[in-house]
Amino acid sequence: MNLPISRESFNQRFNDTVKGMATDIKDIAHAVEATAVMKLLPARPRLLALGEPTHGEDTLLDLRNELFRQLVEQEGYRTITIESDCMMGLVVDAYVTSGTGTLDEVMERGFSHGWGAFAANRELVHWIREYNDGRPASEQVRFAGFDGPLEITHAASPRQALTALHGCLSAQVDADLLPCTADTLDRLLGTDDRWTDPAAMMDPSQSVGQSAEAGQLRLLADDLVALLDAQTPHLITATSRDDWDRARLYGRTATGLLQYHYWMADTSPARMTRLCALRDLMMAHNLLAVGARGPALIHANNSHLQRKKSTMQMWEGPVEWWSAGALVSAQLGEEYAFLATALGTIRHQGVGTPPPDTFEGLLYALPEDRYVINAPRLATALGDTRPAPRVSPWFGYAPLDPAHLADSDGIVFVKDVQQS
Repeated sequence: MNLPISRESFNQRFNDTVKGMATDIKDIAHAVEATAVMKLLPARPRLLALGEPTHGEDTLLDLRNELFRQLVEQEGYRTITIESDCMMGLVVDAYVTSGTGTLDEVMERGFSHGWGAFAANRELVHWIREYNDGRPASEQVRFAGFDGPLEITHAASPRQALTALHGCLSAQVDADLLPCTADTLDRLLGTDDRWTDPAAMMDPSQSVGQSAEAGQLRLLADDLVALLDAQTPHLITATSRDDWDRARLYGRTATGLLQYHYWMADTSPARMTRLCALRDLMMAHNLLAVGARGPALIHANNSHLQRKKSTMQMWEGPVEWWSAGALVSAQLGEEYAFLATALGTIRHQGVGTPPPDTFEGLLYALPEDRYVINAPRLATALGDTRPAPRVSPWFGYAPLDPAHLADSDGIVFVKDVQQS
């Protein structure tokens, strides 16, 4: 049984742990609110990343929703982007900005990875739509997915993105400038099930990514993107910046998917490393595009948003690659900020009270349920004495690595995750 601990007792224990650190705990740990988050940072970041160490918990999604509402109302944030299919996210954005479709349709068609089934995501979409109602476009809140059209088992066909890009261009530029017709794309693409065959993830020989048709499609996709770039002044004038941004999304997605499929057909030992890196590279490109239109909150797994390299044990062995957060941080500097989330318990998944000598165990002794903590100051105070790494009994939860504490701008700690 865990007995409650007083603030005075915790402060003494904390100070002993960090070898007499002079700063009181109240100067490091604060309520999870937008104002407290902003005080951790030198300036309002263009991209504020909130990571999570596990997926599918409404406790964490509710916390995200509340923080985003505060960021919108108090700090001028106007976009939220989550770890979901960037193409499907257009369905959500159309609904929240113009009321296109119904909420039920949007939750079914606008999210990948099963995210549409979560009540907290439905509440988020509903809130954004209500907030936007009656507001001019310049003041509306936007939604975006920043993941590629990728699943663990397969990658999508490039058809949707490639034909949408071709359609945008064919409606606005001379036909003589197009590198091919829509019929040519359709012939080269063939049936979509050729691209989405789950067997290709485990068996490179089942992938069409290095076929002659796929090679031609890669060249045509590059030419279409080059044409889009070359016609930018005309396209923005003839349509709108939003339409141009959407066409660029189609281009990024088409070229990214074709590259991903190419490496799915690879038989070298670096195959899975390349695929993981390409996915995060697609994420990074989408995040940079989102950030270009104003301050945005990002929500995804810690591993996609951290500044250090990501690692994973795959069936082919360990893989290591630079995360989307690392790539974006390298370009944006202080305009990118990362809050990693750490958890105490997820009892319904077998994750009990953390051992007291771990980082999560140290924070679990705090008297309140959730905090945001100044990570660099805590790392400085701890010095070379770091808590032990926590070992999770459940594969779906990744504890925070104390060795990389200083790589985060802040730590959001949630004491107990309740079953949804």
